[in-house]
Amino acid sequence: MKNVKIQSHASLRDEMKLVARGEKKAPKDAGGMSFDSVEALLRLLTPQNRELLAAIRDKKPQSIAELAKLTGRAQPNLTRTLGKLEAIGFVHFNTVERRKVPTASVQSLQINIDPFSQNDRLEFA
Repeated sequence: MKNVKIQSHASLRDEMKLVARGEKKAPKDAGGMSFDSVEALLRLLTPQNRELLAAIRDKKPQSIAELAKLTGRAQPNLTRTLGKLEAIGFVHFNTVERRKVPTASVQSLQINIDPFSQNDRLEFA
């Protein structure tokens, strides 16, 4: 499983300043993927985006155009959404004969919420 840090921008900025001044060692997960909050992640996992991920996984479209036809979504909006899902590691693209073929990169998610601090973690496989 891949771990993803959930950390506010202010906390990340403060941590980076401490590391830059040499007052703190860089954490092992520095430079890795992070989210501002659990809520930010959940905003991406709308029912429509879950259906999109399921269509990619189950129907294995061979292009973004084919995925647009399968889902009934407008290609420009679909491309924008796929870009966001790619940025967080849920989708990746292979190039086949100049076509971008979307593939689901994640099978499951687990959110570990620390009720006493902002040390929440996201794990996905």
